[in-house]
Amino acid sequence: MGSGQRESGGRAASFVVGVDVGSTVLKCHVYDRAAAPRGSSCRKLESLYPRPGWVELDPEVLWSQFIEAVKEAVEVAGVHMRQIAGLGISTQRSTFITWHKRTGKPFHNFISWQDLRSAELVNSWNRSLLLKVIHFIFTVLHFLTKNDRYLAPSSFTFSTKQASLKLSWVFKNLHEAEEAAKEDNCCFGTIDTWLLYRLTKGSVYATDYSNASSTGIFEPFTKCWNTTLSSLLSIPMSIYPPVKDTSFNFGSSDSDIFGVPIPILALVADQQAAMFGECCFHPGDVKLTMGTGAFWNVNTGENLFSSWRGLYPLIGWKIGDEVVYLTEGSLTNVGTAIKWAQEINLFTNVDETAKMAQSITDSEGVCFLPSCQVSVNDPYSCASLTGLKPSTTRNHLVRAMLESVAFRYSFSFKLNLLLCFLPLSPHRADGGVSNNSFILQITSDLINKKIEKPVNTDMSSLGAAFLAGLSSGLWTDKEQLKKLRRVEAVFEPQKDSEEYKPAMDNWTRAMQHALQHW
Repeated sequence: MGSGQRESGGRAASFVVGVDVGSTVLKCHVYDRAAAPRGSSCRKLESLYPRPGWVELDPEVLWSQFIEAVKEAVEVAGVHMRQIAGLGISTQRSTFITWHKRTGKPFHNFISWQDLRSAELVNSWNRSLLLKVIHFIFTVLHFLTKNDRYLAPSSFTFSTKQASLKLSWVFKNLHEAEEAAKEDNCCFGTIDTWLLYRLTKGSVYATDYSNASSTGIFEPFTKCWNTTLSSLLSIPMSIYPPVKDTSFNFGSSDSDIFGVPIPILALVADQQAAMFGECCFHPGDVKLTMGTGAFWNVNTGENLFSSWRGLYPLIGWKIGDEVVYLTEGSLTNVGTAIKWAQEINLFTNVDETAKMAQSITDSEGVCFLPSCQVSVNDPYSCASLTGLKPSTTRNHLVRAMLESVAFRYSFSFKLNLLLCFLPLSPHRADGGVSNNSFILQITSDLINKKIEKPVNTDMSSLGAAFLAGLSSGLWTDKEQLKKLRRVEAVFEPQKDSEEYKPAMDNWTRAMQHALQHW
């Protein structure tokens, strides 16, 4: 697995760089052998909204921010670029771009996973007779064979978060991209693919299994781009990049960029990266990321788990012969809602929110409804506050918002995670919202599980660094990585979940009422 460490001028390459291109922030950390961050840098990502519902990123701005952040983090660490053993890149998933293979010129901006331009297509396909026929065929196949490979397509629905229908939209609406694809001159890539392409000045075009499996166009069972789905959506197969291992020597950055060539040794999707950073290496290990949204993942080992409940099967990572699968669920409007509350001056600093919520015994009937979803993938869902009264204070509003995170996760946990039929380990939390002790304690009480919060909550960049470090030989194996893991706090159940029943019942009734009137 290791390729040995580079040396230059008597200085061993004993550091790795982990970059996480998230939804709102790009973070870069330089890690030493003890996995301690020695230098850091971050850049705020500015989304573009050219039309209502459209969300884009400027590729040139993102490229500049990426390079600036890496250079700054290395400078802050006080090390030389020659001492960097490798670079690992974690990226937000399903955000993509297409460009001309010969010129390298993009046909459009990055189209974000949050973008809703495909909403009508999503609804049309999900209501279509063809999809119902597909569901029926695969339901019968699953019944006859009991093979879980047929379970996922038997309940498959399109989502606006996936790249599939937005990519189909590109070829229906951008003539330049359509013509280039006909001439085999169109490249498709998620952020990792495009950064790799730019770092190597066009000499390397690839992605990894974790990013590919998150697009909605990749078949996790066969580990290939889905020819049937691509044909249905009129997406040319020629546009897809080769898929490589997650921890892999993808080549080196051009020496003009950082002064010396830096080996690019890992590409990984952000949630899978966080899973690896949390050292969730065994079946039953659970990771709960609380950031812009909330994502929970369960390591299902060599088995790809599917269900009718909306759980999404993914490839966690592939390293050599090892392929680890995950199952995933998600919640919307977690960090987003808290950020909104800060912008309307409900509080000044996010760190205040736990104390504000704890200063009162309950929310006095106020409920925060993150999204009134009428279906699993309703692109028109919205958030709302109910139960407001003249006596309602900021503390009640904040408590209601924080409680809703725990209530939703508890509901999802009981509905979905227990179907995995795996003994589940204590939860490992990460992401900015995991710094909120109030949310983690209530969540622990409600699910009756221990929750561990790490010292460093930037798990996606650490996971990318771990994967790069394994490839470079800085670390030898996953057992060594587990010894480097540091836990800052452990939240154990302190109250019986029944004590929360009145508040949770009130929240559930509010959700049901909202659904009936949406």
